[in-house]
Amino acid sequence: MVTAPSKYPASTTSSSDANSEGKKDRPTPKRKDAEAANRHPLVPDDRRQAGRDARVKQREQRDLQYQAMLTGDERNMPRRDAGPVKRFVRDYVDARLNLGTLLLPLAVVFLLFAFVSAYFGQVGFLVVTGVLYAYVFAVVVDSVFLWRGLRKALIAKFGPSSTRGNLGYGVLRASQIPRFRLPRPQVRRGGAPIPPKAPKTPK
Repeated sequence: MVTAPSKYPASTTSSSDANSEGKKDRPTPKRKDAEAANRHPLVPDDRRQAGRDARVKQREQRDLQYQAMLTGDERNMPRRDAGPVKRFVRDYVDARLNLGTLLLPLAVVFLLFAFVSAYFGQVGFLVVTGVLYAYVFAVVVDSVFLWRGLRKALIAKFGPSSTRGNLGYGVLRASQIPRFRLPRPQVRRGGAPIPPKAPKTPK
């Protein structure tokens, strides 16, 4: 005797067991409560303390960058001085004799002489002025040679796109006195590397 299949399943114990296993031990948090837990205040409670903490972090970052410029540590240098291209530009400029390094001291001497020109007469003033203008012209010519040589060296080593912003960076560095350049020179005039200084031992 054949019986018709039942319309409903004989037992629902398996589905009820699965539902009971899938239940969580704790109730699901409401959406509003979850958003409130993940929300962080945009303005700190203690603004003065937050400002002091920010200034301390900025000062520490500046000190770290300054030490990096003194030692040549590429990892902590400012973005304007970091990277192999900027290092190549600095070494290229530091290795050559740049007439622009003496332009500022010569201008200071000229200004001092202008104040005391009455004691030397008009002829002395004209001579010093002529020397200053001649030296400025020589600096311009030297900067043109630096620009062209640096451009050629950058294209040969890093490609044409490496000249953007770096040629002016090199010319500006060439006008600074080597002792006061930052980052500090890592090569001597001629290209010989400067050995790192030994750390000071505490007494």
